[in-house]
Amino acid sequence: MADLFASDTPSAETATGTAPRPLADRLRPKTLAEVIGQQQVLGDEAPLGVMLRSGSLSSLIFWGPPGVGKTTIARLLADETDLHFVQISAIFTGVPELRKVFEAAKIRRQNGQGTLLFVDEIHRFNKAQQDGFLPHMEDGTILLVGATTENPSFELNAAVLSRSQVLVLERLSTEELERLTARAEAELGRDLPLDAGAREALLDMADGDGRALLNLIEQVAAWKVVDPLGRDALANRLMKRAAKYDKSGEEHYNLISALHKSVRGSDPDAALYWYARMLEGGEDPRYLARRLLRMSVEDIALADPQAQAICMHAWEAYERLGSPEGELALAQAVIYLALAPKTNAGYMAYKAARRAAKKHGSEPPPKHILNAPTQMMKDQGYGAGYAYDHDAEDGFSGQNYFPETMERQPFYQPVERGFERDLKKRMEYFENLRRKRGD
Repeated sequence: MADLFASDTPSAETATGTAPRPLADRLRPKTLAEVIGQQQVLGDEAPLGVMLRSGSLSSLIFWGPPGVGKTTIARLLADETDLHFVQISAIFTGVPELRKVFEAAKIRRQNGQGTLLFVDEIHRFNKAQQDGFLPHMEDGTILLVGATTENPSFELNAAVLSRSQVLVLERLSTEELERLTARAEAELGRDLPLDAGAREALLDMADGDGRALLNLIEQVAAWKVVDPLGRDALANRLMKRAAKYDKSGEEHYNLISALHKSVRGSDPDAALYWYARMLEGGEDPRYLARRLLRMSVEDIALADPQAQAICMHAWEAYERLGSPEGELALAQAVIYLALAPKTNAGYMAYKAARRAAKKHGSEPPPKHILNAPTQMMKDQGYGAGYAYDHDAEDGFSGQNYFPETMERQPFYQPVERGFERDLKKRMEYFENLRRKRGD
């Protein structure tokens, strides 16, 4: 599935056929059946297959990474449904241009032809601009097909989403990339000058991006070599593609979620992998240090009080050593957290206490635990009846410290893991004493 840098009309160079055409342009599919991959949306029983078979195509949002065919599929949908295809990019299109697009679509509709408006990077339109599509979608002036690499739930208006179907397009698999390579070789009329290892490395460099693969193939095909190149020779000639990673976008949150859940799931190998993925993508190690500290507080907590200290020391080591040595200290913290006993009892206790504080936010403390620095306060009963715990047997008075109108609530429920096992025994010990002193 070649990409898909398509304009609404062919360029003069392409039209004359005198200028060389990029490989991606020459391999652009002519029908949906020629598209490689995305069968989860194009198959006979998949959403687009069902829509086309029934002759009822709705507005769509294509959500997926670059180079997986969003533009090509949109263009072919217009061909399949006899709609006029118009492509715009949210990066270069403002309100005046949108008005012209809508006016042209209205005229086209009056003449009996509908318009499929493909909006690339639709998430870059602000909320007001997105609202501008709604009346034209509702009256049938346009059939909107938007493309985005960002999570539509966060980036698109609820009104636009409610009138569209979101379809997720996936990275091309290794098998699909190999099919695309074979198609490119047939177009070129020769095999790529690569041995098996180098061919595999080439597919890895594409990282699921069909457009990137075709660009790489075009570079390799231009080399004047006789003997097949190996993996190392290929690596020397080609710069490795940077990992797909947007430090402020969807991929950022996906990877930190994967790291956090791998730590919580006590899988040090998976946790190290996601940690390395974020570093390879250019993430600031200080951000990772902060998130590791949060994991130690939220998921390990008092099951292993040392975990927080490990994270703080790793963070400090990074600040003193810098990259790349300091990143090893953070990696060791990742391993420690993944293998530490887990508990969220403290986290849940904190949330429960906050809920109780909101519900009983105006209740005063019981008077016996209030200080009485003035005679008037003593006359009001402040401090009366307070039992000094150090004077009591076992250093524990068993008095009530909750508001007098509020029942005692057991917020903290330690688990039978790690150091919290000892804390649970202590809580049970004090609870038994509290009952005895209460009786």
